[in-house]
Amino acid sequence: MDDLETKKVALRSANMSRIRGTDTGPELLLRKALWKKGLRYRLHSKIEGTRPDIVFKSRRLAIFIDGCFWHGCPLHYVRPRSRSEFWAEKLRSNTARDQAQTSLLVEKGWTVLRFWEHEVEGELNQVVATVLCAHNSSPRSNESRFVVTSVDPQSDDTELWLIEDLFNRGACRYEHRHRNPLKR
Repeated sequence: MDDLETKKVALRSANMSRIRGTDTGPELLLRKALWKKGLRYRLHSKIEGTRPDIVFKSRRLAIFIDGCFWHGCPLHYVRPRSRSEFWAEKLRSNTARDQAQTSLLVEKGWTVLRFWEHEVEGELNQVVATVLCAHNSSPRSNESRFVVTSVDPQSDDTELWLIEDLFNRGACRYEHRHRNPLKR
């Protein structure tokens, strides 16, 4: 690796290390909206070996706000062009952890709600209504939640995406998608 490439990697690494895991913009937005509705919650409480973003212990309700890039949003995920092996493994490990955490909580009787950051930012009223419904009702079955678990580049400038359901491990589909051209 030449000197310029080494500097680019170091800069990228420094930038990525500054990305928050807690108290993100979408998380704060949802927390404020829920607080205004009179809901009181715990933040990042450890339950069953996981740390959801928002927890209602008495209601056994766990809420995660997932970043589109980090958790494989089918609408917004973009496979990085550099260090593709590293990022493929990162996506795989993140989605595998999401699946394991979700399955464990559901098995232990928790209702799990997972929202994409773009849902919180663009459809806040609907997200709050969903949380209120889950909070005020008895435990319910979890809905489908599809995530990108792997992206394989193809020889014809397309990508083969594997999209799986977090709540139903057997449900998956493959999609061929065109790769956006490199911006110069």
